[in-house]
Amino acid sequence: MVTMAGGTVRAERVSTTRELLLTAAERLFAERGVYAVSNRQVSEAAGQGNNAAVGYHFGTKADLVRAVVRRHAEPIERQRVKLLARIGDSAELRDWVACLVRPTHEHLAALGSPTWYGRFCAQVLTDPALCQIMFEESLASPSLQRTVEGLRRCLPDLPAEVGAERAAMARQLLIHTTAEREHALAESTHTPRSNWHDAASGLIDAIVGMWLAPVTRDRVAKDD
Repeated sequence: MVTMAGGTVRAERVSTTRELLLTAAERLFAERGVYAVSNRQVSEAAGQGNNAAVGYHFGTKADLVRAVVRRHAEPIERQRVKLLARIGDSAELRDWVACLVRPTHEHLAALGSPTWYGRFCAQVLTDPALCQIMFEESLASPSLQRTVEGLRRCLPDLPAEVGAERAAMARQLLIHTTAEREHALAESTHTPRSNWHDAASGLIDAIVGMWLAPVTRDRVAKDD
């Protein structure tokens, strides 16, 4: 019994330390950028006297980034599953875009302010190697896979290059608009929408409008 109790205490201590490190890493990475922050700084911000704590608990910086992403994955997944159950096999593009946008916004709303995950994602996506981690973790989500499939079914018939261009634009809107709102809330500055739910509605409107916008056929002037 003593051994079991001792093991339980140690496990709780390890879990608490991991959470402190994840919180510190997420905040510092969000505010300064991933590679501008050392493992030592993360350990110090988490109140850990051992500067090797990050390496001990997580391994490399890439492993730490992956752990932060996974920390938020489950609650976001739950939100998306609820939305998918509500829309069924909808043929409305807006419903599928909502399944991309709302889960993260509702998750951030539930966390209260300040939050750092929106800015963390924006920082991670600036690095090709770390960006790949985000994509891998996202595509491991069954609900996101279904959302992407539903979205594709509802998209207008666009030239391949235009479709790729608008997908990249939508990704930028989704990530950076969320990060900018999060930053504004953390700084107690004005935001166009009063809450995360309404902000999601505005973002959904913008992304749907972008996908449905007409395509301009550029004409190349020919020399006489």
